[in-house]
Amino acid sequence: QVQLVESGGGLVQAGDSLRLSCAASGGTFSWYYMGWFRQAPGKEREFVAAISRSGGSPDYADSVKGRFTISRDNAKNTVYLQMNSLKPEDTAVYYCAANRFFKATRAYDYDYWGQGTQVTVSS
Repeated sequence: QVQLVESGGGLVQAGDSLRLSCAASGGTFSWYYMGWFRQAPGKEREFVAAISRSGGSPDYADSVKGRFTISRDNAKNTVYLQMNSLKPEDTAVYYCAANRFFKATRAYDYDYWGQGTQVTVSS
């Protein structure tokens, strides 16, 4: 069973950048497909990005395509989310998630979740 811990959130201004990290432990990280999701107050959790076990074939939500980049370092058991040109509508709690079987865009396909890190973008 893998444990996930996110970090890197904070309060930034519109147009700024942040890099989120998600450190995994307790499992063989390279076995897992990884995803990032976010949840704003009063809204459902939504897909942001996902990446294959080798680090290729990233998928992105349309709302972040061209601004966010997902990557992973299997030697460091860490997945990243580089967020550029942040907008106030990106404000949310960001979660990373792990899945053994396929690169998924639906939250219920993921078995393991971190506690989340808050990202707040002021206008």
